[in-house]
Amino acid sequence: MNNTILLNNRPEGKPEESDFKFAEQEPGSPEEGEILVELEYVSVDPYLRGRMSDAKSYIPPFELNKPIVSGCVAKVVESKNEKFNIGDHVSGLMKWQLKQVHSGKGLQKVDPDQAPLSAYLGILGLTGLTAYTGLMEIGKPESGETMVVSGAAGAVGSVVGQIGKILGLRVIGIAGTDEKIDILKDKFAFDEGINYKTTGNMKKAIAEACPDGVDIYFDNVGGEISDAILFSINKFARIIVCGAISVYNETSLPKGLSVQPFLVRNSALMQGFIVSNYEDKFPVAIQQLASWLQEGKLTYEETIVEGFENIPQAFLDLFEGKNKGKMVVKI
Repeated sequence: MNNTILLNNRPEGKPEESDFKFAEQEPGSPEEGEILVELEYVSVDPYLRGRMSDAKSYIPPFELNKPIVSGCVAKVVESKNEKFNIGDHVSGLMKWQLKQVHSGKGLQKVDPDQAPLSAYLGILGLTGLTAYTGLMEIGKPESGETMVVSGAAGAVGSVVGQIGKILGLRVIGIAGTDEKIDILKDKFAFDEGINYKTTGNMKKAIAEACPDGVDIYFDNVGGEISDAILFSINKFARIIVCGAISVYNETSLPKGLSVQPFLVRNSALMQGFIVSNYEDKFPVAIQQLASWLQEGKLTYEETIVEGFENIPQAFLDLFEGKNKGKMVVKI
């Protein structure tokens, strides 16, 4: 059977199934200091789109005809590394390959008795860390402030909104279906929700949902939605730029408002980040997230697709908004 997924082409615009290729590759045997792992869960994330292009970024692009890599959970089936035992479950960056030899570097042991294994790719993994560090380090939230989250029903958005509520913020989420808006309010306790697909005037809708203005904007989408936010930001507002999924597949530079007048007028901060910027904060963040999860203050939504062969389609579905919360593939 085909046991590996390679990058076949560099996409022009939106990726397609033909940009992926299934192949048969021998996993090999571990040498001293290495382990052999078998995939259990694979994370598909919007940022992988950037790595499919041969463009300068914060992380090297994927190579053509080489396996794609993302966050995964796997089981150790053979070990020549004293840090790992057969039967251990580990999470970290791994290839889209059913069985593979790994050095063990960058892998963390995870406990299936503490949380479902898929949670270590979401709320207790990079998703939760991205939400927590972005909000705490850049947003610097204060109780009573108003935060707007775009892509709010997605993996990071749904977590950051909940953290905001725990910290005493008024939270408004922007998402693309009425069903997602209901989830935001009923499951994640957001105060308000805006369906951008059925809202004719986003500028007006944001102003109405935020009568006291916007103190923090956690931006996962970019584009016109983020332009509309600028008209409602308060003095000393903090705009946290986590992602821009609305423009990832554009083949030309997108046009939008000039942000400088809004930032100057309001003495506002706009800062992009990647989660690895705050690696030194991870231990505290994971401890806090796990504590909130055990206390029932945090919950999470997952869209779990089954089957190794469905990994590419699950990735493509992200750009259609077909996921609620974290998109994970169960092998």
